[in-house]
Amino acid sequence: MPCTEMRTETVIIGAGQAGLALSRHLTARGHDHVVLERGRVGERWRSERWDSLSLLTPNWLNRLPYAVPLAHPDGFLDREGVIAYLESYSAGAPVRERTAVVRVSPTPDGYHVATDRGDWAARNVVIATGDCDVPRIPDAAATAPPSVHQLHASRYRRPEQLPDGGVLVVGAGPSGQQLAAELRRAGRDVALAVGRHARTPRTYRGRDIFAWLHALGQLDVHADDVPDLAAARRAPSLPVSGAAGGESLGLDHLARLGVVVTGRFLRFTERTALLADDLEHQLREADRRLYRTLARIDDHIERTGAPAEPAETLPSVSIRPGPERLALGTELRTVLWATGYGRAYPWLDVPVLDAAGELAHREGITAAPGLFAVGLRFQRTRKSHFLGGVGDDAAHIAAAIAEARCESRLARAA
Repeated sequence: MPCTEMRTETVIIGAGQAGLALSRHLTARGHDHVVLERGRVGERWRSERWDSLSLLTPNWLNRLPYAVPLAHPDGFLDREGVIAYLESYSAGAPVRERTAVVRVSPTPDGYHVATDRGDWAARNVVIATGDCDVPRIPDAAATAPPSVHQLHASRYRRPEQLPDGGVLVVGAGPSGQQLAAELRRAGRDVALAVGRHARTPRTYRGRDIFAWLHALGQLDVHADDVPDLAAARRAPSLPVSGAAGGESLGLDHLARLGVVVTGRFLRFTERTALLADDLEHQLREADRRLYRTLARIDDHIERTGAPAEPAETLPSVSIRPGPERLALGTELRTVLWATGYGRAYPWLDVPVLDAAGELAHREGITAAPGLFAVGLRFQRTRKSHFLGGVGDDAAHIAAAIAEARCESRLARAA
């Protein structure tokens, strides 16, 4: 083995909110561990998020374990606020920054973790690289002519970064809608290509939408209690913003700003971007899901007598669809892919990936003894990947690590 090998009980890979939350729980248990981070603490918030980003969730929902409550519970952290919060939270944690993991392989008594700054031997490894790992860009992007400037939302920072000309934002999740609004307010000509998406108001009957979802127990729904977990993990996120103290988005709002709303992006031709004629269908489906949620809130208010403002009616979204073709070079110069993320583990030499390359796990526990994960979408509950939701999952993994350690000691004693 390399002479630089160091030893610890547990190696955590990633010093974002998931890895740091688990570190706090392990520290509270007196468990020896190290957190390896390829960049700096909260690196993705630093280098893969746009300048004006604000969290979707209010501060009361963003508390990490053992941390004091955030100030202004009904306020929202911006990108710089998140970075400062994580930096403060990591104080005293055994974090090794600028240490990239290059291979994790099993050994007879645990794992060998090779990095670009020395190697580690550990009984346990926890993958805390998060759910938003590898930018996902559709294959059709490769068919764009060289004249089209393309970038994923993870590389976008501000409107001035983009070349002059029209912008097509592909994807109508919260990122796509926020970026379309920002670019339009900066005076850009913007089209938004819309596929499956969610619709929700920022507030309903006098309370933030997340307060109602919390009251309904929706954020704590367990993975075992949904009929199709894979579909639940693919469900569109709520398109709201924390900007300006909490902002409603929505395609009708974007249309009023002057964003051209179109159907799904299909492909490029030599001179155009082709868009589907399916906007009306997507709007109706989003309305259907919204009204179902609002009905549950209304029913909760009626059953419990929860304080609320009078019932309100949200009309169906009615938008004149944009064109099915955008001319490259004149109407369209830049494509901004707000198409989400995948996950990849090229450094993981342990057979725990499924056919799609995703970690196969149950509540963050893989079939490989001592190999765990934290920070994945719907890992245990619907809020698993939220800043303040990861703490419960981290506690679960810390308990699993402690239990495995106890079982190992009993086995050796026997």
